[in-house]
Amino acid sequence: MNYFNRILIVFFFGLVACDLPAVKTQKEPLARVNDALLYKEAIDFGFIEGRTASDSILFVQNIINDWATTQLLIDGAILNLNEETQVDFEQLVQQYKSDLYTSAYVEALVSQNLDTLVSDQELQEVYLSNKQLFILKDDLLMLRYINVNASVSNLKEVKKRFKRFNYQDKILLDSMSIQFNSFYLNDSIWIKSEQVVSKIKPLELGFNKVLLKKPNFIQIKDSLGLYLMQINQVLERGRPAPIQYVSPTLKQIVINNRKLKLIRKLKSDIVNDAIKNKKFEIYK
Repeated sequence: MNYFNRILIVFFFGLVACDLPAVKTQKEPLARVNDALLYKEAIDFGFIEGRTASDSILFVQNIINDWATTQLLIDGAILNLNEETQVDFEQLVQQYKSDLYTSAYVEALVSQNLDTLVSDQELQEVYLSNKQLFILKDDLLMLRYINVNASVSNLKEVKKRFKRFNYQDKILLDSMSIQFNSFYLNDSIWIKSEQVVSKIKPLELGFNKVLLKKPNFIQIKDSLGLYLMQINQVLERGRPAPIQYVSPTLKQIVINNRKLKLIRKLKSDIVNDAIKNKKFEIYK
């Protein structure tokens, strides 16, 4: 007899609660608490793979004890809770089951039929209709920066390319990035000023943050090297957020609105189809 079978026999693997059957069944009961039985068919035996005998014993014993404790508590509740409370609980259980089934089915139908492509025009319409909801709570910046050791031999070339920053400069700086301690060259994306401060340590340590309040070129030096910063645009808190910055939120609003309309349509179609096929009728 192999190890698995010995564990199975000793600990009566299985865990499923049910009422005592009125007629004899092929399933062999392995344990009992009052009228509830344990069966082995519901257990995934793979959980003991790689476990020692003592660990397997403890693990299975815990399963059995947990099941028994739960079942005894349920039986105690049935005996001690009044009938009205039990009826309320049963209604809650049935409602929860109904919600699980209907939600899963509706979500499956929606995933098959929902169009998630959103045009720029739709984003613009939602943005203009809800502009008051997109007021900035943080300053935003468009900038690029490089942190490089001040002793690098080609520092003058790096500065020149960084400040001019034409198409060829972008390609060259990107190819040279292995020399940089850190860098960010995507200066067409809005980011929070606090993100900039967290990346550029001299700012975090107390340099004048007024430097971040207007478009300009900045050089800051510390023990880690030289920071080159070019701030292209600044938007201060309290102003409307740019549409590019809130576009992910706008897209989600559009999709959520579509989803609500689709759900209403699907439910209506299901009812109408049932009436048409005589699966649903209201008696007068």
